[in-house]
Amino acid sequence: MTVFLNALPGAIAQGLIWGLVAIGVYISYKILDIADLTVEGSICTGACICAVMLAGGSPVWLAVLVAFLAGAATGVLTGLLHTALGIPSILAGILTQLILYSVNLSILGSKSLIAIDPRANQLWVHMSNNPGSILSAAVIITAVIIGLWLFFYTEVGLTLKSTGDNPDMSRAQGVNVKFNKVLGLAISNGIVALAGALLAQYKGSANINDGRGAIVIGLAAIFIGLSVSMKIKPNFVVSLIGVVGGGIVYYIIYNFVILLGLKTDYLKMLSAIIVVLFLAVPYLKGEYFKKQKPLPVQTGEPNGGGEGNA
Repeated sequence: MTVFLNALPGAIAQGLIWGLVAIGVYISYKILDIADLTVEGSICTGACICAVMLAGGSPVWLAVLVAFLAGAATGVLTGLLHTALGIPSILAGILTQLILYSVNLSILGSKSLIAIDPRANQLWVHMSNNPGSILSAAVIITAVIIGLWLFFYTEVGLTLKSTGDNPDMSRAQGVNVKFNKVLGLAISNGIVALAGALLAQYKGSANINDGRGAIVIGLAAIFIGLSVSMKIKPNFVVSLIGVVGGGIVYYIIYNFVILLGLKTDYLKMLSAIIVVLFLAVPYLKGEYFKKQKPLPVQTGEPNGGGEGNA
């Protein structure tokens, strides 16, 4: 138990960073209704750019900003593949992810890993200072949630929501559905790349495989968080806070399972199982445990029966 409590601040710090990933996935998956696999490449793009710029002496704020913009550009690419070329959204995300593998490798200078020296950079988050990392990540997430709340209650933000809810109706109302999809994917992947930049700082390095399994972790955080937040108050801001909380819960479980001695080879499988459980349980409850509706009570005589019928 002592070992677990000692590891708890690190789990919370990582959970906050992955909660930011979950916010990005939430925008594409829940608002746009697009299963966007670009995130597995864009998170790595953000991490690689941040690490390379910091290693080159750039200030942290500039490295994070460029990482965000690069992530947004990856979302634009996926959006254009989908809307301008008619490629299905899930395939467009896979294609962009494949492109980004080569791009990220080029950013790293054909190396598999770039290290960040925490002594030479004023990092916002780092594993050597978990309390400070938790505070910094919480401030960044708060700013992101406030920014998204303000944006999604503008005219553009409301039309973006309507695009995900009912694209045909939105199109009939004169909404540029294609533009909204591209914009939404840009925002989503920009936030994911921002999380990638924080992840690189926290770990002290960027790896070409950093994004492996990011979509599964993001979805796990969403389903864990929404299972609670939707019961509290089903609105946009509470949902975003919920998915961040889901990221924290996920990483606490993740660290607890590691401390129990689970081989790291099975951690990806654990992530998939968590998503399966949170998807399957509500369905199974509705399918096998729903209350049977009472049969309608018949009044009067059935057709064709009794006296007086011809």
